[in-house]
Amino acid sequence: MAAWCPTLAIDRWHLCNPPPDACDPLLVLVGETAHGPRITAASAPARAAGAQVGMLLADARAVAPTLVVHPADPAGDRAFLESLALWVQRWGPWSALDPPDGVIVDVTGVAHLFGGEAALMADARACFAARGLRVRLAIAPTAGAAWALAHHGPQCTALADGSDPLIALRDLPVAALRLDHAVLLLLERLGLKRIGDLAVIGRPALARRFRDRRAPAANPLVRLDQFAGRVPEPILPVVAVPTPLVQRRLVEPVRHRDLLDRVVADLAMALARRLESLGQGARRLELGLWKVDGDVLVRRLELAAATRDPAHITRLFAHKLDDCDAGFGIEMVRLCAPWAEPLTLTQVDLEQAAQAHGTSLAACIDRLTVRLGSGAVAMPVPRASHMPEHAQRWVTPDPGRAMQEELAFHARPLKLLDRAEPIAVIYEAPDGLPRLFRWRGSVHEITRAEGPERIAPEWWREKGRARLRDYYRIEDSSGRRFWIYRRGLPGDGRGGAPEWFLQGLCA
Repeated sequence: MAAWCPTLAIDRWHLCNPPPDACDPLLVLVGETAHGPRITAASAPARAAGAQVGMLLADARAVAPTLVVHPADPAGDRAFLESLALWVQRWGPWSALDPPDGVIVDVTGVAHLFGGEAALMADARACFAARGLRVRLAIAPTAGAAWALAHHGPQCTALADGSDPLIALRDLPVAALRLDHAVLLLLERLGLKRIGDLAVIGRPALARRFRDRRAPAANPLVRLDQFAGRVPEPILPVVAVPTPLVQRRLVEPVRHRDLLDRVVADLAMALARRLESLGQGARRLELGLWKVDGDVLVRRLELAAATRDPAHITRLFAHKLDDCDAGFGIEMVRLCAPWAEPLTLTQVDLEQAAQAHGTSLAACIDRLTVRLGSGAVAMPVPRASHMPEHAQRWVTPDPGRAMQEELAFHARPLKLLDRAEPIAVIYEAPDGLPRLFRWRGSVHEITRAEGPERIAPEWWREKGRARLRDYYRIEDSSGRRFWIYRRGLPGDGRGGAPEWFLQGLCA
């Protein structure tokens, strides 16, 4: 069975963005290219308005100015498709990816469990609709024929087992054979537009024309044989990676905190042994508490580095359980590691091991994250941009991250403001040094000034409103040093008078 989700990226965006954002009808997703943003997915109303996949965003806005634009997420779509491939194994023993927006399920010998192939596809269609996904389904004796029916045939079609796909599907276009664009263009120029047309001219003629092409997508004969089942088509099935998990069903419900801490410590020891046997360390942990009244409490942790230290895990969960209300008692506790990474055994120095263990950087980051929140702990990393406000970004702390060298253009101040603040400046016209400026209600007389350092704007981001910047290092009469810049030049034709801003404080 082939399941094709033609609007997978749009459907996933709607699932991840609740109303009112998800109600935008003219929605398009764009990706960055060398020639500017290009549309990678578009909703049905946006396509009806003229925005098509592959168009430049500027061209699409000229046709439909009211488009709602959001960035595409190919990596997230791929991860969603992988999870979907595991989910569809409810209809067959194994499944495979059909990127970028489809999956293949082996339903051989299982249709009778659902009441027949028609009932199986009806159940699959209802389940996809319940998840908010638009899908086209088809069942055929081979994966190639099922793909062709799902993409180019009628909705929810089942090809009878034992029938010849080349005869039953002869009226489908040659694009149903999954050939490269160049091959399809060549066949169209030769007048071969249907699968049945390839059978009319015979195999010898096709063999002479495509004898040097080995790849299946470049050789119509190979695709025809796979389509009819004459030669096998290798398909890589998706295999679920088991999540390391341990749990305890308690004889008596636990209501007191000290007993719960002992259960969590015991689970941490058991999970550490499980991770050690797999050669892995946990990066994300989930602790589930099943209460007698049916309620479930879940506490999650995301660690800075892979670990399987039970004492560290227990100490972190101790902070997460402070607000836990056991009610009438907790009867089952489960600890799992949904995200694990390879972590090999290491031999530490014997003398160092004999000393008191200090606190590692990763453990310190984990403690700060648990106490202050995940959004309060971050680390700056350089980014390839010559604009000061874009020269770095904040990411989740990672002790194992290789420290990158700072991008060396010119010396930058130690402290930059979160947002450059406008100032009033008296300077030597037309483009001389600044002499006096007002900032936050105070007037500063400039005694020393160094500059300008001219920085060209990122014209590919700011388009027609981009203006040059002239940066100055200045010192006032009190000895305080500032980093200011003038945005624009007099008479540059890109706006009115130049504007002045204070960007940072110098040491």
